[in-house]
Amino acid sequence: MPANELTRGAMTGLKVVDLSRVLAGPLCTQMLADHGADVVKIEPPAGDETRGLGPPFDAAGQAAYFSAVNRGKRGMALDLSRSEGRAVLEALLKDADVLVENFLPGTMERWGIGFDVLSTRFPRLIYCAISGFGSDGPLGGLPGYDAVLQAMCGLMSINGTQQSGATRVGVPIVDYVTGYNALTGVLLALAARERTGMGQRVEVTLFDTALNLLVPHAANWLCSDVVPGRLGSAHPNIAPYDKFAASDGEIFLGILNDGQFRRVCQKVERSDLLDDPRFRTNADRLKHVGSLRAELERTLAGFKSDDLCRDLMRAGVPAGPVNNVAQAFAQPHVAHRDMLVESEGHRAPGIPIKLAQTPGGAGRRPPRFGEHVHDILAEAGFDQMAIDGLIETGIVSPNDKKSS
Repeated sequence: MPANELTRGAMTGLKVVDLSRVLAGPLCTQMLADHGADVVKIEPPAGDETRGLGPPFDAAGQAAYFSAVNRGKRGMALDLSRSEGRAVLEALLKDADVLVENFLPGTMERWGIGFDVLSTRFPRLIYCAISGFGSDGPLGGLPGYDAVLQAMCGLMSINGTQQSGATRVGVPIVDYVTGYNALTGVLLALAARERTGMGQRVEVTLFDTALNLLVPHAANWLCSDVVPGRLGSAHPNIAPYDKFAASDGEIFLGILNDGQFRRVCQKVERSDLLDDPRFRTNADRLKHVGSLRAELERTLAGFKSDDLCRDLMRAGVPAGPVNNVAQAFAQPHVAHRDMLVESEGHRAPGIPIKLAQTPGGAGRRPPRFGEHVHDILAEAGFDQMAIDGLIETGIVSPNDKKSS
């Protein structure tokens, strides 16, 4: 295989029609785009809601939130509530491999373009449906948002302190992992298609994802019948595994085993703790975690955070400063790992999945509203007169409707 073929993305040649909005679905399709897929983002006439979730907004008036999960895609707007719009979608699906949607369950079926219909017309199509709860059952068909699922599925109950009360995780963790689950499902279905020649329906829900995020809290409860509570930054099964104050800032210690505990005690000149029967094993340390914390806080207050973390890491003890977002991206290792990238003036975190032979790369900046409507429709077989007619009747939106 030629070298230039090896360096292209692993998904090169794959066409994805992305009907999803907000976060989980767009994140899934952005990752496919990062690895070479041709992703056509189809927005409703009002646009993806996240275009307006700001400030901050970029120079084109587009919210940073939208830009976070829509790079590398081509975009157009299409009214699927009208039969003419659905006909355009089917024209786009003729050579598509994957469709991703996150409408309320039953919407696509009501429009006559659900999986059962599309699979008869496009038998190789991978159809990925993302929803809050699925289409049936006690909660089937209901809307779901990340924070609501964090609340319902116990994530908030284990986050925060006794003083703060139940607290939302500071990133949309349920949406984010649902996006990764959707990506995994699509890749699994593509692998199965290699054997069978047939597509299939992939379903992921925020509800299932949120419950599966309860590691190790669900396992602890199932084993002990003790309902997990809030521990702040601490760990229910490991000690010391928490943040501590140094002289000039906070650090986080991740001590997983007795050897690491021994090394941290030696580095901070507290070998006496190793002889204390309260701290000999992890189980002992958990039982006396309050006393251990008091000893470490008193000791670590005499060290500078950066120096202490550097020395501990070199000794094989996981430790890091508690950085803010700006400090996190200022770390030299960010540049080394290519985790801050720029394309056409759009800056974003880099690609977290790195393949040696087909690395892919961060694609074009996120599309402006309806930006690529003419190119997309022309590729699908529409001539200029037909495209103008679709725009005139409002089936598709012109590419300047929401520009700055």
